[in-house]
Amino acid sequence: MKTELLIVGAGAAGIAAALSAWEAGCRDILLVDRREKPGGILPQCLHEGFGLATYGMELSGPEYTDRITERLAHTGVRLALGTEVLKVRGDRTAVLSDRGGLTELHFERLILAAGCRERSIGSLPVAGTRPAGIFTAGQAQEMMNLRGQDLGREVLILGSGDLGLIMARQFVLAGKHVIAVIEKESRCGGMARNVRRCIEPYRIPIRCRTTVSAIHGEGRICGVTLRHLDSGAEELLPCDTLVTALGLIPDRELVRGLGDPDWLFLAGNCHRVHDLADSAVAEAETVGTRVGGELAV
Repeated sequence: MKTELLIVGAGAAGIAAALSAWEAGCRDILLVDRREKPGGILPQCLHEGFGLATYGMELSGPEYTDRITERLAHTGVRLALGTEVLKVRGDRTAVLSDRGGLTELHFERLILAAGCRERSIGSLPVAGTRPAGIFTAGQAQEMMNLRGQDLGREVLILGSGDLGLIMARQFVLAGKHVIAVIEKESRCGGMARNVRRCIEPYRIPIRCRTTVSAIHGEGRICGVTLRHLDSGAEELLPCDTLVTALGLIPDRELVRGLGDPDWLFLAGNCHRVHDLADSAVAEAETVGTRVGGELAV
């Protein structure tokens, strides 16, 4: 099996790269994603805030996904969903896995648009057990928005990045009590607009220069120990749910060890973490245009 351009990841960046490569003249493009639907994490982002730079209006994640995938349908880009790329080799072959089994694919160029992964609570020096009721912000968002699951009632958010702020609001709108957003730095880490939209209207406390030093609970989390970083003082804070928003790490695991071959390109959040989807899309469009132009010659 062969293709001129293999794109791994059918989120916003991967789709944007495919569209731009097609518009640049490449006519043999395979866009692969392990999920069953395109859009990456966008379908689980029910809040608005996407598409202002691209479409001149604020859209929800699903609305943004519908617009960009509709454009994809008017091209000849082949879309392989429910397909995982298990391995990429230096001889420009990839091993793909789907319900039909394994396939070896030869490609001329590869654009990796695999996004990023969340830092978990395990990345911090936190004492105690690891009971149920601890979620990353992305996990919580997916479970609430796509699966309709009820995660808890007394919620503590660790980390004041944008996704942490957005999830704090979502828990309040779901009728839960958000005890506080905990932040180790001296100021909130999210964008000012998300503070105005997600925190201030709901009077959610943000406690800066504070972190979680221990987790308590058997079976289910029942509380945490907070450490005040300036004074060193500690306090016990009851909660039944801990949501961590500790930052994102570009996911380049698939090409680790390959070095920097001239056929490999990174796009979107696996290149660098973008604050806005529009920024990731703009970068991916540039990459797609370049690679598509090379293959069209």
